Amino acid sequence: MHLLSFITSKTTLPPKGVENTIQLLNQDCTVPFISRYRKEHTGNLDEVQIGEIVKYKQLFEELEKRRTSILKTLKDQEVLTDELKDKIQATVDLNALEDLYLPFKRKTKTKAEKARINGLEPLAKIIMSQKPIQLQQIVEKYTSQDIDSSSALEGARHIIAEWINERTSVRNRIRWHLERFAKIRTKIVPSKAENDKALKFRDYFNWEESLKSCPSHRLLAILRAEREGFIRLYIDLDKDRVVDEIKKRIITNHSESTNHISLAIEDAYKRLLFPSLSNEILQMAKEKADENAIKVFSKNLRQLLLGAPLGEKRILAIDPGYRSGCKLVCLSAQGALEYNENIYPHAPVNDSKGAIKKLNSLVDAYKIDAIAIGNGTASRETESLVKRIRFNKDVEVFVVNEAGASIYSASKIARDEFPNYDVTVRGAVSIGRRLSDPLAELVKIDPKSIGVGQYQYDVDQNKLKTSLDMVVESCVNTIGVNINTASVSLLSHVSGIGEKLAENIISYREKQGPFMSRSDIKKVARLGDKAFEQSAGFLRIKNAKNPLDDSAVHPEIYALVGQMARDSKKSITELIGNKIILQQIELEKYTTEEIGLPTLMDIIAELEKPGLDPREKARIFSFDQSLKTIDDLREGQLLPGIINNITNFGCFVDIGIKENGLIHVSNLSDTFVKDVNEIVNLNQQVIVKVLEVDKNRKRIQLSLHAKR
Repeated sequence: MHLLSFITSKTTLPPKGVENTIQLLNQDCTVPFISRYRKEHTGNLDEVQIGEIVKYKQLFEELEKRRTSILKTLKDQEVLTDELKDKIQATVDLNALEDLYLPFKRKTKTKAEKARINGLEPLAKIIMSQKPIQLQQIVEKYTSQDIDSSSALEGARHIIAEWINERTSVRNRIRWHLERFAKIRTKIVPSKAENDKALKFRDYFNWEESLKSCPSHRLLAILRAEREGFIRLYIDLDKDRVVDEIKKRIITNHSESTNHISLAIEDAYKRLLFPSLSNEILQMAKEKADENAIKVFSKNLRQLLLGAPLGEKRILAIDPGYRSGCKLVCLSAQGALEYNENIYPHAPVNDSKGAIKKLNSLVDAYKIDAIAIGNGTASRETESLVKRIRFNKDVEVFVVNEAGASIYSASKIARDEFPNYDVTVRGAVSIGRRLSDPLAELVKIDPKSIGVGQYQYDVDQNKLKTSLDMVVESCVNTIGVNINTASVSLLSHVSGIGEKLAENIISYREKQGPFMSRSDIKKVARLGDKAFEQSAGFLRIKNAKNPLDDSAVHPEIYALVGQMARDSKKSITELIGNKIILQQIELEKYTTEEIGLPTLMDIIAELEKPGLDPREKARIFSFDQSLKTIDDLREGQLLPGIINNITNFGCFVDIGIKENGLIHVSNLSDTFVKDVNEIVNLNQQVIVKVLEVDKNRKRIQLSLHAKR
């Protein structure tokens, strides 16, 4: 099977679009570039569909690599027949490929191999033939001083068991049973039962359910509990039913050999088939659970990265604390650090008057537009203090999720940005910048540290990184990047750039000053034609001579836009934003073999609102000021909250105390909810109702009462 037919067999995508996308990928084109600027080639495939092509292309390449390796090994062993070669080349499943290779794998120290060394393989063949024979007389021929008849028969059975294990039809039948009827069962480790850490796994002690129906989050939790030593995990299957079925497939008559073949089948199942295939089915379930968890994480990350920015405002950011005080930083509208200091409004110092005076003076001195308060320790008390202050101007107050800020503050990126400041200053700066532009700041942090995942440290880390990197790249390129203000971290996620070119862009900017046009980008060291093609449409230059340089219109289309303007008897500047004129343009006149209506419609939409940020603006939010700890909660209370994590089984809500509440999927709506993301979004402001409070386990059950 060729790559194209492999991908089309796995998806419902049009073959021509898949073929052209493969060609573009082979030309080192990025997913954002292909989806945005090559719609005519792909048949208007979006990023998700192109991502599917990328995924199956990689799977096919891995399969081909393994196939090539197996064929070479079999050829070197001189066992590769034309029939076997055809089967291997026709296989499109990795497990099936490994089954074909299994009989030819080098085997050492197995029971069957020891029996072969003792010359018992001919006896095994005689027994397996199931012919009417005087078996005991034949066995005598295979005995010796070291091997009696009983040992000879046992050795022959070991060889037969190995043959049965290598039968693809038998393995596939057991797979069929496992896929449908396998159960997952746990047993508590008694010595760990009273461990405080075991409490969070209590629901899975002595647990049993169908593996097929076990939700991904529960399987990952069970696997974690096993890995941490609190439980033992078993896969159960009806052994008698499966073994009887194998016997019916293999045993063709009743002879002296029948009992030995029957024993060999039972041995093969217990010692070889079930351990191997039960591990395989559990691994497949784990991979499926990983995939679901990674999808949840990716959706959450996208929502977080595309969170509402406040924009270019002068911000006073506060990283709150008790004993160590509250770290203050004042940031310019562009996020530059202008001032930092500590105040001590809370215990043990309790200098609230001094803190209020200092905040008032800083707001005036630095013309502060908004105050950002981290949502960690002492956040509620700090917010209450700030909201009591009567400033001399209108100042908006926001509570900002600071998850991962400490990771950033200790990172090389932070040290390079602020080499002369300690981690407390860097953390406060991160809090303030998150309010201004979440995307620009959060790209500096490992997504796993942001706190919006589900079992992110339990899933396949390579697959997780690949998926999250794609999300970050997609978000950055969806919004676009101001090349004259962007950090290395932000620029490195632009299509076609990467970390090294991002550093070169910053270096050029520092030495030559700001970029004045997109064509200037070509002057950056090692930024060639391909990188320019892939990146230019996503890089913005404010106040450029050519207004298209601050839009998503690609430079390769500039001439066409110029022709549209001339035909409309307008300059490009006059054309931009002129919805009436733009809607009158007959797009069919401008179609070519390379440029069709999808691209032309994108151009018109961009010219109507060039550089429009699709994100909402940040909104002020306040928690219930009477709520301080979990002890203040009562069943039936209605409380304001913010969705801060979404899982397959529901969503978690920050209600202003240390513990988050859970809205189980069953409490999100009066109707069946297939996808939690269809009901709520990350950072959404909601009103929730308290259903149950378990103070011992620190668990709060909520229901979605209303959207704010």
